[in-house]
Amino acid sequence: MKPAVYFRQDREMVLLEPVAATNAEVSAVDHQHIFHSWSAQHLINPMPLAGGDGCEFWDHEGNRWLDFSSQLVNLNLGHQHPKVIAAIVEQAQRLCTVAPTFANQTRNEAARLIASHAPEGLDRVFFTNGGAEANENAIRMARTHTARPKVLAAYRSYHGGTAATMALTGEPRRWGSEPSIPGVVHFHGPYPYRSSFAATTDQEEADRAIAHLAEVIQFEGSELVAAIILEPIVGTNGVLIPPADYLPRVRELCDAHGILLILDEVMVGFGRTGAWFAADHWKVTADLICFAKGVNSGYVPLGGVIMTNAIAETFATRAYQGGLTYSGHPLACAAAVGAITAMEDDQIVAHAAHIGDDVLGPGLAEVAKRHPSVGEVRGRGCFFAVELVKDPDTREGLVPFNASGAAAKPMVEVVNACKSAGLWPIAHFNRLHMAPPLIVSEEEVARALAILDDALAVADGFTT
Repeated sequence: MKPAVYFRQDREMVLLEPVAATNAEVSAVDHQHIFHSWSAQHLINPMPLAGGDGCEFWDHEGNRWLDFSSQLVNLNLGHQHPKVIAAIVEQAQRLCTVAPTFANQTRNEAARLIASHAPEGLDRVFFTNGGAEANENAIRMARTHTARPKVLAAYRSYHGGTAATMALTGEPRRWGSEPSIPGVVHFHGPYPYRSSFAATTDQEEADRAIAHLAEVIQFEGSELVAAIILEPIVGTNGVLIPPADYLPRVRELCDAHGILLILDEVMVGFGRTGAWFAADHWKVTADLICFAKGVNSGYVPLGGVIMTNAIAETFATRAYQGGLTYSGHPLACAAAVGAITAMEDDQIVAHAAHIGDDVLGPGLAEVAKRHPSVGEVRGRGCFFAVELVKDPDTREGLVPFNASGAAAKPMVEVVNACKSAGLWPIAHFNRLHMAPPLIVSEEEVARALAILDDALAVADGFTT
């Protein structure tokens, strides 16, 4: 087991030995006291994680994995990045916390850096503790700014775990929270591989998805719709890359009806797809951008909303009815300053684009050719999905939609094959997501692809 990198008060880097423990000891206390999210408590056995470095992490018994989940797609700079740790330590020595009613230099610098990478005209930042609160406050701002009640959101989406953001969410995790807040209407976004519109080309998919959205706006009353919220590249629900002109045409629809466009960049922002924001690939400017995760690699919880000056002016002489005790927490903002500065200095976004274009994307395409269980590979930067199928002709998924128990066995076995060989991917429904830290090396990608190649033989055994 490797010691962790840490800093003494004199700011000299030292190696901190991990606390002595076994996996069994950590698991025993976890089972006794921890209530885990999205889980049946007696059916899970969480892996005890003892440490990490770069793109790897390990347990208390020395077993190691390549982290191609980036934990929850937030560890953009990898484990224990020295520049981010140094920024947190330095801030902790100066001022650990400050109420949001005060001005603070570190918060200012974090906001300045964030705004510097946003589209022109989005200069103001409202800080939250994470992505769900960012999305929740964005729809509150949109409703207040427009004086309209409704918000449109896509079915294949996840926007967070609060009451409002669960209502926005379009996938099964929403079901347990219903009924929820009123005024949310769902629509179908583009998904060329599994088209809801019987499209046979990307252009047909874009045309029909836009026609569908325009019709939803019409039927819901355009004058009642405050905002459309979208993940520019859908994250958990498939790493879905929209057709080339889809997002620009959504922007046009919004402009035609006075509707605000909210882009949920929580998972895909700050370099994940090889651009500072995923919408940059299509040169689309939102009215509100929601961020979290990669802004500081998740080292300290932080999220926020970047807004246009027009929206900020709505609250120039009218109080905004929202706030959080830890809004703009200095330790979290210091981590953001350290992370964004490191990304700029080390050209991390360009590196992520290179990995996607030249290494991970082509490598996954080659692996796919050898396995009938792979229906489609799609992605950008350090964010790819491998969609697994039982029948490549009919595109029937390797497991049913929202499968659990025995029905989920094929995916469980594929994931276990990856993990037993030292690769930790993300699995959702019938997909494996490959989302390494943006600092991943070509050699690490090659190791991951070799493990995945072997594991997919397990999936092939379930094909017809």
